Amino acid sequence: MNLNELVTNLPGVAFILLFLILILLFYFTGRKRGTRFLRDIPAFGRLRHSVGLSVEAGSRVHFSLGRGVLTGLPTGISLAGMTLLERIARAASSSDRPPVATSGEGTLAILSQDVLKSAYRSMNVESQYEADAGRFTGATPFAFAAGAMTLIKDENISTNILLGHFGSEAALIADAGEQSSSLTIAGSDEVATQAVLYAMAQEPLIGEEAYASGAYLGAGAVHVASLRAQDILRWIIAAVILAGALAKLAGLL
Repeated sequence: MNLNELVTNLPGVAFILLFLILILLFYFTGRKRGTRFLRDIPAFGRLRHSVGLSVEAGSRVHFSLGRGVLTGLPTGISLAGMTLLERIARAASSSDRPPVATSGEGTLAILSQDVLKSAYRSMNVESQYEADAGRFTGATPFAFAAGAMTLIKDENISTNILLGHFGSEAALIADAGEQSSSLTIAGSDEVATQAVLYAMAQEPLIGEEAYASGAYLGAGAVHVASLRAQDILRWIIAAVILAGALAKLAGLL
């Protein structure tokens, strides 16, 4: 890397370092504060209630991770989905019909199996793990959706959670949940898909809400610290943009 490239990348490096410093600061200073400062997101409260009801009723929770690969922009939302899947598996570990995860990408399916198995192992109920709990339902968008729709209709699903990288096929999965009278909670990193899910899901997760599940469902203090760091950086970015606009108006830039 030459000097020009270093200077060009310096703001991005500084931004990442500031973000990491803020996470560490809030992690060590805010562990006793818990989640008191978090704003209310109804979808997560309803999700906890619905998972509890599914355990009592002997129905099943369906978790769809979408089609995002783990080597590109969809990585973030896919990892957020894995975090939420782990929390759901823990909460429903005592159910007679444990959660099932569907994916439209092979590595996601394999990783979902590992996440589910690890969750059951940590709860000392590994014998309840089912080998087909993490399923690869199709290699193309609509093949993936068709497999998820069939599962919703045939396996007594009471709650559908869609969190990952989806395209227009998310509408078909959400519609299948509506037809089966099951709750659908959904979020995606695609803006167009968010618009579709806002209209079709009972509890849509908009924007950064899709990445906040770990903090709201008790995945660890680092998730809460990350949200607090994001809030600070959001204000900093807004201040820089406003300062730049004022400087432009004043003829300084």
